[in-house]
Formats: sequence, C-alpha cells, structure tokens
Amino acid sequence: MDKPITQPPQTLKLIGETEAGKRLELKQYFNQTWALYESLFDLIQEDSAYYLKAEPLRHPLIFYFGHTATFYINKLKLGKFLDERVNDNFESMFAIGVDEMSWDDLNEQHYPWPNVPEVRSYRQQVNAVVNRVIDEMPLALPITQNSPAWIILMGIEHERIHLETSSVIIRQLPLEHVAPNSLWAACQDFTAAEANSLLAVKGQKVTLGKTEQDQTYGWDNEYGHKIFNVVDFKASKFLVSNQEYLAFVEAGGYRSPQFWNEEGQAWLAYTQAQMPRFWRLKQDKWWQRNLAEEIPLPLNWPVEVNQLEAKAFCNWKTEQNQSNIRLLTEAEWYILRENVPADAPDWHEVPGNITLAYYASSCPVNRFEHNGFFDIVGNVWQWTETAIDGFNGFAVHPLYDDFSTPTFDGKHNLIKGGSWISTGNEAIASSRYAFRRHFYQHAGFRYVESTQNPAQMAEVNVYETDELISQYLEFHYGAEYFGVANFCVNGVQQALSEIQLTHTAKALDIGCSVGRASFELAKVFDHVDGIDFSARFIQQAYALTEQGEKRYTIRTEGDLQEFKSASLAKLGYELEAKKVNFMQGDACNLKPLYTGYDLVYASNLIDRLNDPKHFLTSIAQRINQGGYLVIASPYTWLEDYTPKDKWLGGVKVKGENFTTLDGLTETLIGQFELVAVKEIPFVIRETKRKFQHSVSEMTIWRKR
Repeated sequence: MDKPITQPPQTLKLIGETEAGKRLELKQYFNQTWALYESLFDLIQEDSAYYLKAEPLRHPLIFYFGHTATFYINKLKLGKFLDERVNDNFESMFAIGVDEMSWDDLNEQHYPWPNVPEVRSYRQQVNAVVNRVIDEMPLALPITQNSPAWIILMGIEHERIHLETSSVIIRQLPLEHVAPNSLWAACQDFTAAEANSLLAVKGQKVTLGKTEQDQTYGWDNEYGHKIFNVVDFKASKFLVSNQEYLAFVEAGGYRSPQFWNEEGQAWLAYTQAQMPRFWRLKQDKWWQRNLAEEIPLPLNWPVEVNQLEAKAFCNWKTEQNQSNIRLLTEAEWYILRENVPADAPDWHEVPGNITLAYYASSCPVNRFEHNGFFDIVGNVWQWTETAIDGFNGFAVHPLYDDFSTPTFDGKHNLIKGGSWISTGNEAIASSRYAFRRHFYQHAGFRYVESTQNPAQMAEVNVYETDELISQYLEFHYGAEYFGVANFCVNGVQQALSEIQLTHTAKALDIGCSVGRASFELAKVFDHVDGIDFSARFIQQAYALTEQGEKRYTIRTEGDLQEFKSASLAKLGYELEAKKVNFMQGDACNLKPLYTGYDLVYASNLIDRLNDPKHFLTSIAQRINQGGYLVIASPYTWLEDYTPKDKWLGGVKVKGENFTTLDGLTETLIGQFELVAVKEIPFVIRETKRKFQHSVSEMTIWRKR
C-alpha cells in the first residue's frame, strides 16, 4: 500500500558521532516534518474550508496552518537565537489560542484571518529562516535543553503534535471540502470483531519519568520521577472495538444517566450526544467518518470516544460483569508497555499502527499482538484514569513555560500509546499528552478489572498561586538575590556557630512559616518541631515533607508569572524530613507536650505576636537548662499585630530611646545570659523587579 509521503523518521537522538552529521539529521527531520504537515492540508479541496469551525472548541484550520510556523520564530526570538521577525502580525495572531476552550464557554470572537496564499507564502519564508538557523547555529553534542538545536527540536515535535490535532479537525470538515489521496490511504480491512477478554497482569512497583541523560527530546512533564505501587489487575486483550461499544449504544447507554459521572451528565445535556463523534446513522445503517471519507462502520476497528464516554462504558461493563471495570492508569499502561520490545527511535520494524508506518486510519484491533495483548502502542490513543501532573522534580523549560502547567488542574486526563498518526516524540514510551475529558482525539480505550482505587495511587499536585504563600516559598526555598544568602539557612548556621551544644535531642522552630529552618535544624538535632500559627503556611511545609516537592508560581510583572518547584531531594533534606514534625500552634499558648528543648529558634516572629513578653517568659519553661533561645527579628513593630503598650522596644521610656534589645534583655536576663548579637540580612522577592531588603538582629541566649 502507499504510505504518506515517505515513512516518517522516528524522533531524533540527542547524541551523535559528528556535529556535521547531526546537523544534517536535524535539517532532514525539520524539512520532512514540514512537508508532511503541509501534505495533510492538501486533503482540503477549497480555501473556504480553512475558515470553518469544524471543531467548535478549536480555531478554524487557518490558525493551525500558520501556528506551527510562527512557533519557530517566536521561540527562536525569545531565546535570542534570531534577531528579526518575519511577520509581526502573523506571529501575534497565530501565537496563542491552541488549547481547547471549555465546551460550555465558547469564544465567538471574530478574527481577521489572512487568506491561504498569504499564509503559504509566510510558511515558505519561515522555512527558509529555520533552515538558515540550522546551518549557522552553534551545535555541540549531546544536544541539551540550553542548545539552539533544542529549540529546533521543540518546533519539530510541536508541529508533529499539530499534525495529529489538525487531522482531527479535518476529520470533522464537511465531506465536500476534502478528498482522499494515495498519500493518505486508509485501511480497507473491516469485518466483524473478535470477542474481547480479560488477561491477568502481575502488579509491580513502577517508577515513571525520564532523566536529563535520556537520549531523546522530551517535553517538560516527562522529566522527574514518581513511584507507583500497582496491584495485580486484569486488562482487556483488545482495545474496545466499534462492535463492543455498539452494544453499549444499543443498550441505551447514552440515555442511562446512572452510567455517567456528574461531568459526563453535564456534557450529555449540553451536546445531546447519542453516539461517538465520528459515527453516523443513516437509514438504520451505521457509518464512520474517517479522515476524508465515510465508510460502513468498521466493527473490528477501535472505537474513538472522549474520556467521559469511555468511563460510562466501563460503568456499564461493571454492571454487566458484576466486577470492578475501569480505565487503566498511566502506571498500569507502563506495565503493559513492557510487552513491546525496544522504543522509538530504535525500532527496526514499527510494532504497531503508529508513526504512519501502515495506514492513515485505524485498523483491526487484532492486527498487532504483543505477548497476548494487542495495540499496546498505536491504532488509537488510550484514555486513562490519570489526571496529568508533573513528576517530582518537574521544571518548565524557560522558552515554553505554558506547555504543561495549564493542564495541571485535575481536569486533563492522560492519553497513552499513540495513534496511527502519532509520530516523533508522540510515539515514544515516555511521552505524556493530556486533554480535557470531553475532548476528542484519535483516542479510544482498553479497560481493566482491578480492586485498586486510582485516586489512591497519586494525587494531583496543583501549583500554589496564593501570592503571600508563594513569596514565602520563594523566600525559603527559591533563588538568592543580590548576593544575600538564604535567610533560613544562614540564620541557623550563624546561630549554631555561636553556641556550644551539649545535647542535640530536640529543637523547636517556632514561627517556622513554610519550614526551611526546620530542615536545617534537623541536620543537627534528632527531632525538630516546626510550629506556626498560620495553617496555610504549615500546609506547605507538611506537603513538602509528605510529597517531597512543592510547586508554586511567583509573579514577574503584571499577570505574568514563573513556575517554581521546591524539592527535598535537590535541597538535600530527604533524611532531615523524617526528623521534622510540622504542626499548627500559637506561640503564646503552646500545648504542654512542646517542652524539653535543647534549642528554640524564633525567627522573624517576636514583632508579630500579640503579647511578646508572655511568649518569652513562657518559652523559657520549655527549654532545658543549658539550652539556647535564638531570636531574630527586624523589629518592625506595628499595632496591627501588637498593641503598642506591649511592644518590647522601639519606644521612648522616660524620654530615652528604649530598643528591642533593651526589652529582650530586661525580660530574659533573669533566666538567660546573652551569648551573641548578630545582624542577618534577608531579601523577599515580590516581583521580578521589586524586593524587600531587610536586616534581622539575631540575639542568642543561653538558659542558666
């Protein structure tokens, strides 16, 4: 059979023997991708079809025709690898608006789209620019994320994503606007389907995520690591076929709300759907719309549905089988994936209906077998139970910071395995793509029988966006600014350098905020209690201890923001975290159990208490003889926090200046001796260009 253009090469490796050879590979990969993308649009027979909203949740196709070209220019310009733009207007118009809009929040805004010849001409200009960049850019091996070659690969893999998403939109154009051709030939094998069955799979511990040393390009969400414990389960031998799904449709599945979750019921009410999107019912006969033609419903091909429909089928199947049937999880798919030898780009023979190696359509579900299972990769994507989230260690690429993070909202579910048109990065095992559950791709599903609740395998780790909390997470765990050392780390180290510890059993970090000083203290002490009055602050510290990572956003300017991550592993606190207990508590009214401390560390706390003198006298009873009290504060006394008659200092007494150090001495000297007084500077970032630069006075007291 004819194959689309030439069989698309598999994704490039980042290593190579010579720079010249890799430059040639990169250039071939770029130009082949470019030509393949344009050949897809050749299926459109008239220019007017470029402006139709074939998919109500997406822009018309003219946007996607221009978008992949502007992506190269915008990213190369952002990375300072390109001096001049090609077309300012196009590079703005075609830049954003890719992610599907919610089905109940449609945007009817009019766009002054250019005509198709103008966009074709623009694409030719961009093609010449990118080829010139590839010829002239510095290139060292292996290609890393800081290399201009990485940006070229980013553009190539981005265009291969839109090769697939654009094909889904073309598939929804009226038939009179498209025509099949031999370069995009569909499978011709459609008969009845084999009966599906469940096969046993042994559970195991699965570690997901790729490393920086991986030899292929990856999107940000693929990097990092996460461990899942998967119990034994059974998985369907085949993807669910049109024939198997037809039984659900004919049983009234779309009219039976008990099979649909709340989101699914809302989607049904909105769309009035009665069947999968690509099915047709004409004169009591079922048909299926493919890329550029309609054919009698191929019963032995995989059904293509959204995640809500797949879930409803599983609920119906649960009732039919009287057993727990659901979609597989990402981790369960990886266990199945072990049945497929090797990975792209090391395939000598493509092991499934993927990378356009066989057809420009789905094919029978019993065609590609791997140790008893079929279509573990290819044919159609497989919807999962797993809402996409970053792995531990997730970090955005600075030139594409919104590729993944908008989907980390619990509303986008992963699809795994690839489809017949999945090429490049989409075809490798570690690829992770996700769509809203009501959305359509060339996606179907296989089901599993399992007693394991997917929600207990992993939780969605949403970014912390509260501005105050984000500021403190950055203050504790983020970058150092203006050469000022991290306040929490430096403060603990400065304090410990001045004291002679004879016991290191217990320490208290009172007013611990989001927890960095507690981890530092745990390097020395056997046990550390971190206590703060703010439940929101304690939640951050506790989550970091439990999950090993905390994500947050910080403002740069206006509505712009950066995505940051604090990782115990990267900070070197994995062992220390086991020795820290974070709890909410009132510094002026601590529970009796918080006692017997060898050191109490009170940082930036004293001037935020309602009654600081009461705190000082009560905390003394909780410190062992010979133990230490460390107080650090910029002494910014405010009546918002402390009534003026309870300020420790910063006031006139009998006409003379009375400092906070005077007040501390007056209060503590009966039970403590002053060991040292130091100044500890700190910087709190508010935005990219606005910072608070302050100095805390640290006093160190030894209990007599």
